[in-house]
Amino acid sequence: MTAPSTKASPPAARRRRKNNPESVRADILAVATREFSEKGLSGARIDEIAEKTRASKRMIYYYFNDKETLYLHTLEAAYQKVRLQEAELDLDHLAPLEALSRLVRFTFCHHAKNPDFIRLVMIENIHHGRFLAQSELIQSLNAGVIDVLTNVYSRGVEEGCFREGLDPRELHWLISALSFFNVSNQHTFSRIFDWHQAAPENQQKLEDHVTDMVMRYVRPN
Repeated sequence: MTAPSTKASPPAARRRRKNNPESVRADILAVATREFSEKGLSGARIDEIAEKTRASKRMIYYYFNDKETLYLHTLEAAYQKVRLQEAELDLDHLAPLEALSRLVRFTFCHHAKNPDFIRLVMIENIHHGRFLAQSELIQSLNAGVIDVLTNVYSRGVEEGCFREGLDPRELHWLISALSFFNVSNQHTFSRIFDWHQAAPENQQKLEDHVTDMVMRYVRPN
């Protein structure tokens, strides 16, 4: 006699996912990230998001109330993802030079691998940061990264490997700007100068250059 299969049927699996609110929310946010990053707040449609998720339009409204609230939660999820990954770098246990170098390389690689995040930030800038300003979570997350960088910089100054007088916020701006441009202007820069910027060997060179520029900037003269 054949033993009954323990593998859930597709309908049963779908029911189980629907009964898991966190799974449903994560699925909605993943699709919403792609839709908002490609079409912006005004161009994205709840109908299209619902079609591409395991959730109904009604369920999306149940969890997020309206499109603007969904957009805000999408922004929060994107920032939370990058900040959680930064926390895993465990920079407090590294020497200042190594810690800063690791942070720069992480930022460059994260942005290169997550173009949706860059496009979301660009879209939010079109809205003058209006939605971001509504989020205490995003404010808290971004304050945290400045605290981490301040700690690394302060230790470096004490050890004599970083020069005095730098503002950690400006240092964060520099790291972000160099890493951000690599993604935000990649297509136009590549076409204007007939250069395959996205090629792995060119990305490695740029990662090395960006890291070198930041490290030279903080070292004593």
